[in-house]
Amino acid sequence: MPDNTERNVDVILIGAGIMSATLGTFLKQLNPSLSIEIFERLDVAAAESSDAWNNAGTGHSAFCELNYTPEKEDGSIDISKAIKIACSFEESKQFWSYLVRTDVLKSAGSFIRSIPHMSFVWDDNVSYLKKRWEALKANHLFSDMQYSEDAGQLMEWIPLVMDGRDKNQRVAATKMDLGTDVNFGALTRSLFQYLQSLSNVTIHFNHEVEDIERNDDNSWQIKAKDLAANDSWEINGKFVFIGAGGGSLPLLLKSGIPESKGYGGFPVSGQWLKCLNPSIIMKHNAKVYGKAAVGSPPMSVPHLDTRMIKEKKELLFGPYAGFSTRFLKQGSLMDLPGSLRLSNIIPMMAAGLHNIPLTQYLIQQVNQSPEERLAALKEYFPNAVMEDWELEIAGQRVQVIKKDEEEGGILEFGTEVVSAADGSIAALLGASPGASTAVSIMLGLLKQCFPKEYASVEWQQKLKEMIPSFGKSLATDATFCKTIRERSNGILGL
Repeated sequence: MPDNTERNVDVILIGAGIMSATLGTFLKQLNPSLSIEIFERLDVAAAESSDAWNNAGTGHSAFCELNYTPEKEDGSIDISKAIKIACSFEESKQFWSYLVRTDVLKSAGSFIRSIPHMSFVWDDNVSYLKKRWEALKANHLFSDMQYSEDAGQLMEWIPLVMDGRDKNQRVAATKMDLGTDVNFGALTRSLFQYLQSLSNVTIHFNHEVEDIERNDDNSWQIKAKDLAANDSWEINGKFVFIGAGGGSLPLLLKSGIPESKGYGGFPVSGQWLKCLNPSIIMKHNAKVYGKAAVGSPPMSVPHLDTRMIKEKKELLFGPYAGFSTRFLKQGSLMDLPGSLRLSNIIPMMAAGLHNIPLTQYLIQQVNQSPEERLAALKEYFPNAVMEDWELEIAGQRVQVIKKDEEEGGILEFGTEVVSAADGSIAALLGASPGASTAVSIMLGLLKQCFPKEYASVEWQQKLKEMIPSFGKSLATDATFCKTIRERSNGILGL
């Protein structure tokens, strides 16, 4: 337990999720002498957004997520976001490969495995999927993508999805065997085990950060409450990262930095249908993503999803969206009203007015009956019966709301790093694709908040050692991309 004397450290990380774990690992690799203190309000790491049951589980590489490839007004498919996400996930794989190779991570199989990523559509969406496939396949990042409208072929790929389906229904699917299943909860906990083994790193579980204030020397004072002892204490840090998932926004607002003005959050909750029948679970071996309903948030893209959780194969369908004023699964109903400020009320109201279809969609989802949830499942698994499934509560996501000169306020569905001008504090807001692109996001944060060190020869050399494609584009060099992928896949056992 800390005593009452004033404590000073180099880095404070708030939240024991994949983002803090990734940043902490980067920093100790780049500068082993740094002192780091980590605060987590729960009693274990990765129990909120990074946990496998709380949504984070797919290695998002834009192979199957249709919301990353919108159809433009002229009918063409915009693949720019898909390319960016695919490159980001390759960066993640390179970093994890380095950590496995240097024995920081003991076993790649404990957190990542190969599994096909598939998109599946029917009727009017078939032409869209074919155009998407043609657009993506032209880029080497997606050149191995397969496409089929043949019922026999699809029965081989996804028997659960095809068995019992109307033979007159026009269907289509794409398949990428390069896909992965990533257990970010297991990965996060492994990274924190590594960090705990190092000197000058301390993790405080059951500690809630109550306040953040800037000191006269531009360092930050953190007031933390030990929930077990019901006692509060303070610590000073030269740099603070707020990676607390849905809890990041309230803490960012407490910092009072000008860059936080105008930011708000819109919480979206979720639920899964979890399969209980082992024989059904064994028949499916893919992540099958469909087309999101009009007005729905990206986290609600329906998918029939095979995952490995605690060394056990699981099958999920969902998530079904919902609304709660909590910012965290184990948060408070006062989180949303407590986040209101004079600076963000107008952007939040404007964003609400511009997203009425989303509100209507969430109301409809909240009021769904078990029979309606089963009907949604049957679109992807026609022979599904209710007794084989149970409802599992998923995690909370807080979508970013920020000021916009033209519309007053807009709702963002991606992730965003908000940092002070001097780089002394930063927070990660938002959700998808989140965990899968944590490495790329934290590389951006290092450049933003540690500009001098980032530009140094020592950091540049170390970053290239950890991520061989660092400073290069995998999107423009097919031969280099192939070499990098083969190397990463070999080390990770994919």
